[in-house]
This record gives sequence, structure tokens and C-alpha cells, in this order.
Amino acid sequence: MAINYSISKYDWQYIVSASILILFFILTDLIRLINKENLYFIPGLISEQPYRILTSILIHADINHLLSNLGGIIITRYFLIRLKMQSRFFYLKFILICSFLNFFIIWVYERLLSYFLNIYPNYAALGFSGIIYASFGFLLLTSFYGKGYFLRKKIGLKSNYEIQKMSKTICFMGLIFSLFPGVSLLGHISGFITGCLLFII
Repeated sequence: MAINYSISKYDWQYIVSASILILFFILTDLIRLINKENLYFIPGLISEQPYRILTSILIHADINHLLSNLGGIIITRYFLIRLKMQSRFFYLKFILICSFLNFFIIWVYERLLSYFLNIYPNYAALGFSGIIYASFGFLLLTSFYGKGYFLRKKIGLKSNYEIQKMSKTICFMGLIFSLFPGVSLLGHISGFITGCLLFII
């Protein structure tokens, strides 16, 4: 299977996304100009510091965490090329909407826990993984059915059996990986659900 290494007019959105993640890693982990603790997703602080909804996806625990998510962007780009994407802005809009919809799903889950079980989540989350898993959920359904429009804008995605098979494998492996210690199972599952919901709209 040939891989398209050439730069297209749609690639700037992946380059911008990856560059921002790398820049934040440099600022937080290498030169330590920014304290990561001020950017984490912490449930108890979101109402007072809502900016954390966005900043938490831009920072990573370590270089391996960053590289795995950069790999996810590369895979997403490859899949979208194979699905014949025709949009210069789809991926950036997808990321922005995902950030808030993913947060909303997690917020609902946490409210249900607190209401029915009297459990109040206390954790810190970070990383682009939720967006990556949302992308995989969206791409999995797209590989089955295609997706002509997103938010009334043409994206021209076609169904593709090969991408369908690869998406299934990646989603299954991602689920297994999400069960490992130190990995946010909730973040990954909510991300996947978010991607599926965004396919429907």
C-alpha cells in the first residue's frame, strides 16, 4: 500500500496542530517557562478556570506521551487522505469542537457519579489523546459510510474498506492500551464517543 508523503494544500492544519503540541512541550518540559500544573484538566477547577479545557490537551506527561500523540496525528492525516478529504479547515474545527464536547461528556459522567454514588472525582488529566481517539471514532464510522459534510461544510470523505479494517484494528489496540496503568481510560473512551457523535452531526 503506497503512502502519500507529498505535502498537500490540506496539510497545514496537521502541521499547525503538531507544531503547537511541540511548542508547548518545549515551553513546559524543556525550558520550563510555563508550569504544567497550571494547565492540567482538574475537575474541581474548571468552573473557575475554564481555559484548562483547552490547555490540558496541549501538554504532555513526557516525550513518549508527546510522540505517541504526534503519531496519532500522522495516522489521522493518512486516513483522511485515503478517504479523499476536501477541506482545509476540517481538522482544526474538529479539534476545537472535540475539546468542549469531550469535556461535556466527562462532566456528565462525573455528575452522575457524584449524584448516584456520592463519588467526587479528584484527578489531573493532560494530553492530546482524547482528540486522537475522537479522530479514530470519527474515521471508523466514516470508513463504513462516508461523510460528505461536516457542520454544513463539504469535506467529501468516502467510505474505504482498507481504512475500515485498519481503523478497527487501531481502535481495538487503543482500547487494550487504555487499560494500562497511568492511562486515562475515561479520557480515551469519552474521546471515542465524541468522535462518533461528531460523525452523526
